Amino acid sequence: MPEPLDAPLIELKDVRFGYGGRLVLDGLDLTVPRGQILAVMGGSGSGKTSLLGLLGGRNIALSGSVKVDGNEVGSLNGAKLYALRRRMGMLFQFGALFTDLSVFENVAFPYREQTDLPEAVIRDLVLLKLEAVGLRGAADLAPSQLSGGMARRVALARAIALDPMLMFYDEPFTGLDPISAGIIGRLIQRLNVAFGMTSLLVTHDVNETLRIADRIVVISEGRIVRDMTPQELRSSDDRFIRQFADGLPDGPVPFHYPASPYAGQLLGDHDVHA
Repeated sequence: MPEPLDAPLIELKDVRFGYGGRLVLDGLDLTVPRGQILAVMGGSGSGKTSLLGLLGGRNIALSGSVKVDGNEVGSLNGAKLYALRRRMGMLFQFGALFTDLSVFENVAFPYREQTDLPEAVIRDLVLLKLEAVGLRGAADLAPSQLSGGMARRVALARAIALDPMLMFYDEPFTGLDPISAGIIGRLIQRLNVAFGMTSLLVTHDVNETLRIADRIVVISEGRIVRDMTPQELRSSDDRFIRQFADGLPDGPVPFHYPASPYAGQLLGDHDVHA
């Protein structure tokens, strides 16, 4: 039975996940409505990328429920999991273009691998996607001839080739100048509407995120500790949020790693490890 149109696209309940006995996510709950642009923020190692892996079925939760479009992802067999993945797109942190293929061939790759469409149709679809990101004129260029921002836009055209219902963005603004970052941000926002997608951004870029996200969640200690709109984040006087948003070196997340008293160590306290 298909999910109703107003049902959430993503539902995670009490999810626990970790590596080698160390929990990364511990009781995480998250619901994402269809059509939303959700930014997932948090410190390094907080579990943001692991969350994307759970939604795509690359990671399997130790416990809890991970549902995408009504499907319990961890319970899907190979064929059903691949069918679900075909409805997802991924923009990797640095684009991950095939360096030996032209811009056109990079965007054509998903069509040739995943469909039986004739070449004439593939050509038109590739040009359509390149037009959507403003790079139809760059179709014959090699990735080595592109700027960083252009390469990211080509990778975005490839990621949306199969018209995904769900898009993942892993640090989409990293390494880009302010103009290129702004272009990528506007494309994320515009394409989300134009293609009827739902988007999850894993990002540390507070400024761009505030411009495009409908909602922002912050992960800490394996759980979502804040869930707010961009407006609420801007006006928040919460010490944790202000430290994160303003990039402050010390606060609720301390600058110093836990250690014994400094004076005692300097004075040669034999109970203190050197």
